[in-house]
Amino acid sequence: MSLSRRTLLKGASALPLAAGTFGLPAFAQIATSAPPAQVPPMLFVHGNGDHAALWITTLWRMESNRVPRDRMLAINFTDPLARTDDAVAQPNRSSTEDQRRELGEAIQELKRRTGAARIALVGNSRGGNSIRNYIKNGGGADVSHAVLCGVPNHGVYAWDEGLGNEFNGRGPFLRGLNEGDSEVTPGTAFLTLRSDGIDKFAQGDGRFVGKPGTPTGITADGPALQGASNLVLGAVDHRETAFHPRAFREIYKFIAGSEPDRIAILPEAAVKLGGLVTGTPGGVQTNRPVAGASVELHRVSPDTGERLGSPIHASQTGADGRWGPAQVDPSWHLEIVLTSAGSTTTHFYRSPFPRSSDIVHLRAARPLGPADAGAGAVITLSRPRGYFGLPRDVVLLDGKEPADVKAGVPTDSISTLRLPAAEAGRAVVAQFNHERIVARAWPASDNRIAIAELTY
Repeated sequence: MSLSRRTLLKGASALPLAAGTFGLPAFAQIATSAPPAQVPPMLFVHGNGDHAALWITTLWRMESNRVPRDRMLAINFTDPLARTDDAVAQPNRSSTEDQRRELGEAIQELKRRTGAARIALVGNSRGGNSIRNYIKNGGGADVSHAVLCGVPNHGVYAWDEGLGNEFNGRGPFLRGLNEGDSEVTPGTAFLTLRSDGIDKFAQGDGRFVGKPGTPTGITADGPALQGASNLVLGAVDHRETAFHPRAFREIYKFIAGSEPDRIAILPEAAVKLGGLVTGTPGGVQTNRPVAGASVELHRVSPDTGERLGSPIHASQTGADGRWGPAQVDPSWHLEIVLTSAGSTTTHFYRSPFPRSSDIVHLRAARPLGPADAGAGAVITLSRPRGYFGLPRDVVLLDGKEPADVKAGVPTDSISTLRLPAAEAGRAVVAQFNHERIVARAWPASDNRIAIAELTY
């Protein structure tokens, strides 16, 4: 098979590397017994505007259950955001056909790499649309299992206006996927995972899509499909339907045919990290590589966020946008500094990485804007694999519950703290349930933003 540059850039371990280089030897070193029998290779598919890195904890949990690292892949769609109208081109946004084509390339690559006749697909949100589209339109012979996590299978809304939108349940795309006596394709085993009422994209009121008081025509049961195994996970939010430990258990059990040995992530003795630096041309989130970006890693104090010694890694991206590899200890708290032309210098503060990963992808923080005027420092708390649920979760930023996180149905994955100039440089503690990160407040006058990025 001839591989395109897009395929080469996709996800985790895009191609096997030679022994002793950064790649497969850095992974799956805990296996002391044979892997689970009859587990097909797995391809993980992210949602709207996202990237492969959201699957890090899922991949780690799979590895901790003896699933070989080289039998898993997480895709990066080149342009992950959907078009407003699927039939009308928009810069740096993708159609359903674009997604189906790129997914097909990744499926064929994973089949080639592993020699498997069929693989399992796991998708969150829009990723599930791509999975269903691929299977429905001739790809079922490649796919043994399809796990759809928080996927708006009947739409985010079902309205007569905006019928060209991919997420409109009355539009031609979803009507085509759902037509017939069964809503799944025979020959592939389907599982849907959904929330018990707190998925923001499965709500009866249109306030979460900008039309408060307008019925969406969608209920909490919207992600369920006739002909699939349909499971309600409980009080999990839209992203947690894929990335929560409870979701992992069901994903593993459905594909492997048995309970996982463990939910906890087993640490490795030596950890190697790397990933892609991707850009936001015109303010649009993409997975297009950024060349010439500098990435620097520092070990920091878990109590103060202050750097401990000199940098432990420094590299500059080439045309492929890749940074790394960086070798770290699984107990180290880290600061990752991303600098690229025309972008905000971004200081990512991270909890320790228990295992290796080459999908530690980086996007520069948003530009400083009018809302930041007068701020001496801007610090963001980010939860990529879920939303902040109040009062469900403990969420504290600088010792206070953030005022910009709304209670009720979880809708916010980012909270922003702005400090006066006199407080620039000090430590800021971010707490989400059991995970605690200490960041430093870098001066906004230097075009810098600090992000306390949660792993769990």
